[in-house]
Amino acid sequence: MLKVLKFGGTSVGTLERIQNVAKIIKNIRDDGHDIIAVVSAMSGETNKLIEYANTFSSNPSNKEMDMLLSSGERVTSALLSIALNEDGYKTTSMSGREVGIFTTNEHTNARIESIDTSNMQESIAQGNIIIVAGFQGVSVNTSRVTTLGRGGSDLSAVAIAGAIAADICEIYTDVDGIYTTDPRIEPKAKKMDKISYDEMLELASLGAKVLQNRSVEMAKKLNVNLVSRSSFTPEVEGTLITKEENIMEAPIVSGIALDKNQIRVGLYKVSDKPGIAASIFQTLANSNINVDMIVQTIAVDGKADLDFTISTGDLEKTQKAMETFKDDVEKIDYNEAVCKVSIVGVGMKSHTGVASKAFLAMANENINIRIISTSEIKISMIIDEKYAELAVRSLHDVYELDK
Repeated sequence: MLKVLKFGGTSVGTLERIQNVAKIIKNIRDDGHDIIAVVSAMSGETNKLIEYANTFSSNPSNKEMDMLLSSGERVTSALLSIALNEDGYKTTSMSGREVGIFTTNEHTNARIESIDTSNMQESIAQGNIIIVAGFQGVSVNTSRVTTLGRGGSDLSAVAIAGAIAADICEIYTDVDGIYTTDPRIEPKAKKMDKISYDEMLELASLGAKVLQNRSVEMAKKLNVNLVSRSSFTPEVEGTLITKEENIMEAPIVSGIALDKNQIRVGLYKVSDKPGIAASIFQTLANSNINVDMIVQTIAVDGKADLDFTISTGDLEKTQKAMETFKDDVEKIDYNEAVCKVSIVGVGMKSHTGVASKAFLAMANENINIRIISTSEIKISMIIDEKYAELAVRSLHDVYELDK
């Protein structure tokens, strides 16, 4: 079996942890598997390199930043390879260039265009364990080093697994799988054995921080079976992220997500004229502000109240953009004391009464729902932030996720 293993920054954060990763790889190798391990920079290393760059420039060239930042992963891959070689395992480290990862030319946020696996296949045939420096490739146009942006090492691992038709791609972090909700909020949260790509994408976009959206999207596109597991408890089976049809008895609701990174924007008594809503949201789009949930109510006099949510980091940009409309609305209100709680599950598509159960759970706790949005496999609610953890626990109980 060919396994692609990915180890994040916390897993390789110290020399002792790199030795621990070497032990995991040796155990898998001893079981007879071929291995391509993709590694991140040691935790804190990337931030240190950014600080070094900022010593000389507040706005360094993206090309040079890619050359600088890609070195962190190369350090880890070489150290891990040295550790394995010393223990008698045939190992080689490879940069993104040697692995054959070709990308677009957007420095610091490149996209993978193609992967030439011939170098890796030849190395595996020679009996090598391959240790890949993640997060990087080379521009297909200029051959310059590029980096893949946030979550780039996960992306490297999934793309390699898809290109070389690996049997499985295991993502090792400091968490031993995907839970029904955050165990720090609800101690009764259970680790899931399996979850579909779509459910994982929803949970990731709604606040669950275990896996990056881009890597799950690519796994779905390339049909790569992903496993999320911990490098600190490698003996514990992780959670398989796979196609929906590979999950025989999908639960109605799989998980509860909480996102406190929300601001509710309220525009009251908006002018009654055609195109005003289009103009508001076009202005937000032009400022690269991502609007999440929207609700509009029309009053008897024809004027509208418009509520929508944005992420906390977009507050200043939104306030500036809304200045344009100060004569078209009676009042603009920004409420930072809100959060978004969501339920996710592919089983919701074929079961009735899922939404009513959620709303009844909120009513029983006297929690007022400000905004609601739904999709085939998701129901999201904006509520006051002070009720965040109570809402999560109530929903976890009502759908019996601890069972």
